[in-house]
Amino acid sequence: MMQGFAADICAKGEALIAQMSWKLRSSKFRHVYGSPARRERCYEGLRISRSAHEGEFCAVNPKFLAVVTDAACGGCFTVIRLDETGKIDPMMPKVIGHQGAVLDVKWNPFNDNVIASCSEDTSVRIWYIPDDGLEDNLSEPLMSLYGHHRRVTNILWHPTAENILLSSAYDHKILVWNVNTGQAVTIITCHTDTIYSMAFNTDGSLLATTCKDRRLRVIDPRTGSVTREGQCHTGLKASKVLFLGTSKRLLTTGFNKLSKREFRIWEMDDLSRPLAHADLDTASGTMFPFYDSDTHMLFIAGKGDGNIRYYEIVTEKPYFYDLAEYKSSFPQRGLGFMPKRGLNTKRCEIFRFYKLHSARGLCEPVSMIVPRRSEQFQEDIYPDTPGCRPSLSAEEWLSGYNRPPVLMSLRGHYSPSYTPKLHLNVPTTKPTITNGHDGMDPADNLRSPKTENELRSMVFRQEGEIRNLREELKSRDVRIRQLELELQNYKKRESPDNRDREESMEI
Repeated sequence: MMQGFAADICAKGEALIAQMSWKLRSSKFRHVYGSPARRERCYEGLRISRSAHEGEFCAVNPKFLAVVTDAACGGCFTVIRLDETGKIDPMMPKVIGHQGAVLDVKWNPFNDNVIASCSEDTSVRIWYIPDDGLEDNLSEPLMSLYGHHRRVTNILWHPTAENILLSSAYDHKILVWNVNTGQAVTIITCHTDTIYSMAFNTDGSLLATTCKDRRLRVIDPRTGSVTREGQCHTGLKASKVLFLGTSKRLLTTGFNKLSKREFRIWEMDDLSRPLAHADLDTASGTMFPFYDSDTHMLFIAGKGDGNIRYYEIVTEKPYFYDLAEYKSSFPQRGLGFMPKRGLNTKRCEIFRFYKLHSARGLCEPVSMIVPRRSEQFQEDIYPDTPGCRPSLSAEEWLSGYNRPPVLMSLRGHYSPSYTPKLHLNVPTTKPTITNGHDGMDPADNLRSPKTENELRSMVFRQEGEIRNLREELKSRDVRIRQLELELQNYKKRESPDNRDREESMEI
């Protein structure tokens, strides 16, 4: 009897230990904490955009910080060198080329001096920022890309192919641009409503999107065909999506029918139901997810929140574990994040946010730190990570090739040693859209005028373009006539009769 009682106690003890071991799971990221920068290391005096668009309004790389700001007319954004912390001069030069409010900015992952922006003026523009920053307001872009006929809300660079850019707009289309030529090579028309977000997988062979029609889609970006589709979140508010590293899993953030915020983890091959989900709270701000594939950590920050939650993603059930939460009394208007190659490895920094405080006009860096006593390079938390070299050219990717990103070691300090040359064929007129699969009416490129003044300005602009084309054709006709005359003279000189006549004259 005593033996049976002892066996019973042992079994209960083993079950309790197993349960405790699940709750107290060993993890090197269990004690990660957020460390905000001191006031003198922040960027003060910014007129951060007050647009109602659900964007991040901030982009950063190891050289520059770009923040979307308000302007009296049109749209602009501010570019600040990363070392120019402190109070920002209100007369600091800005990028002012857009005629409408700027809605999104993204740095080129393979050239720290090139940034793309999109706006309510229906255009996408590519800009070059000198190493020393801007000395005057920049109004002339490297290239302007026209193709959408409603405001452009999101842009996304390809993770491995150079000069491939995606844009989505309120016309429910996604355009795939070859920036080398200024042409839209693919038009993705599978969405029936406003596109909320876009995300590439690791090698850029697949694109995931969320939409106002509450559908999660996985798309082949070269052809525009939908490979997988399923119901996303049941709420109508904005949802976001990203791929979880090299696995075939996705994560979405959004709202349920009761307007509670939640995130879900999906298996790409079966989007009928999520693998896991978690309800968070009843706040109303859109949630932005950020995933670090090197540490398998997921960060979720809500617009208007002061906190940033973070989790560890695993390959088996329960598929994620709560780690901790960074809390602040100041709500965030937007967030940018530093690429891994720009982090401070001596501090064991594994992620760095750039948090926008709209009420204070402040951009505050927040570092996520793994507490370690040693200042030596920690190889276990810094594996080789995608660097600043493309693994494909635009033409190779468009022809069907896929390659993983080129990795680099984070050992030592970052130095921007690779600054590729720009190979952009800047068009002098608006580029046309070509699509070998679906086609598109050329009239779809024109934005419908809303007022009489807008109609007059559009007609005047088109008449000017027609006049320029006619003058160009006349000059070409004159040049063609000149070449024809030169060719006739050459043929006369080289004819047999003319040669005999010249030889007889010499004799």
